[in-house]
Amino acid sequence: MTTWVGRTATEIAAAVREQRVTPREVVAEHLARIERFDGRVGAFRTVRADAALAEADELLSRDLGQLPLAGVPVAVKDNLAVRGEANRNGSAATPDTPAGEDHVTVARLRAAGAVVAGLTNVPELCVFGTTEGVHGTARNPWDLSRTAGGSSGGSAAAVAAGMVPVALGNDGMGSLRIPAANCGLVALKPGHGVVPAGIGHGDWFGMSENGPLATTVEDARLMFSVLADTEQPPPAEPVTRSIAVSVRSPLAGVRVTRPYTIAARQAAALLSEAGHRVRPANPPYPVWLSTTSLAHWTAGTAVDAEDLDPRRLARRTRVHAAVGRRFVTGVRTGVRREQLRARLAPFFAEHDVLLTPALARRSPASVAWHERGWLRNILANTAYSPMTPPWNLTGWPAMAVPFGTLPSGAPCAVQLVGRPGSEAALLDVAGQLEVLNPWRRTARLD
Repeated sequence: MTTWVGRTATEIAAAVREQRVTPREVVAEHLARIERFDGRVGAFRTVRADAALAEADELLSRDLGQLPLAGVPVAVKDNLAVRGEANRNGSAATPDTPAGEDHVTVARLRAAGAVVAGLTNVPELCVFGTTEGVHGTARNPWDLSRTAGGSSGGSAAAVAAGMVPVALGNDGMGSLRIPAANCGLVALKPGHGVVPAGIGHGDWFGMSENGPLATTVEDARLMFSVLADTEQPPPAEPVTRSIAVSVRSPLAGVRVTRPYTIAARQAAALLSEAGHRVRPANPPYPVWLSTTSLAHWTAGTAVDAEDLDPRRLARRTRVHAAVGRRFVTGVRTGVRREQLRARLAPFFAEHDVLLTPALARRSPASVAWHERGWLRNILANTAYSPMTPPWNLTGWPAMAVPFGTLPSGAPCAVQLVGRPGSEAALLDVAGQLEVLNPWRRTARLD
């Protein structure tokens, strides 16, 4: 008997279009896996079992041959509206009121034939790089003692555990790339304006972007094409690119550990052997990047928390928002972000792609971080994920790509960054790494 769990979205959609399997059969099999394993993983806040099966049946009334994601189960991060479901954003302070309409990205996925299996766990207001709170804890399926990461931690855990082949998340300071790197997935944070945002109250001043989490570059490309409403075909012929490799942390005082520096250097060596022009080069990160990152991170939370009852927020969230309120006015001007873009633009005029470690160290233990102090959370997050924030501040595209393993056996990963409009180039380089250094798609939970 053919099983569809563990198959890619591309494979599933092709089989549904060719009527080798029905959407209901695919969705039912994935729902059974969720029921079996999510008690251990904690990927989902809510599972839409009955609704998903009904929507799978409804697909049969459509022209399946025209649907790029025909019958593909997807998970949606719980800060995006799904019609008929409450959008809780990881908090007890948000209303338990069903959304009347889908977020535009969810609507695009459904128009392409995808079926929403459920909404995934996030840290409160999607603030931190670990996912736990009043609605659940998302663990890394490769190592259940470790967090899946955040804030798209539940979405990443769902894909890595084989509960869905692809998931929708978003990234305001690394929230796609961090959990993808932890869980052995491909994630793309598009550049500003490429995919509709509409996240929270102002997209964290335009830093947050919606994007795909997938097990393969082909699936990431397919889902990104749907989200961006544009074709993203791979190049017909190999393209030689100028690639800079840097293992330096953008944030002063944060050290990148050996497994991640090794991964970046080995990935660079493979790309060089493949014909790319690869050389070591560090972007000119400014000394004020750390304070600017903190100001934007906290100010975004301050705005998102404005209309919520602070008594129902976790203490770390209240403190984060309180710190951020003093920065909101300055952050809104965009001056520091423009200065950062101007400083880094010459570097990307010289290099097509920047290759870095995706993280600085393995993810923190899966514990009740939401019950711990604000400073302890800040230090833990900064220590392991300093590589991602600069590219939200610039608004330029960036990817996490699995590469190698950590001493624990969990996945390691690298980050690819490009200039505005270079999503296709990043996907191309990521696809070459996938071929040169194949990785396992999903964790074994049996």
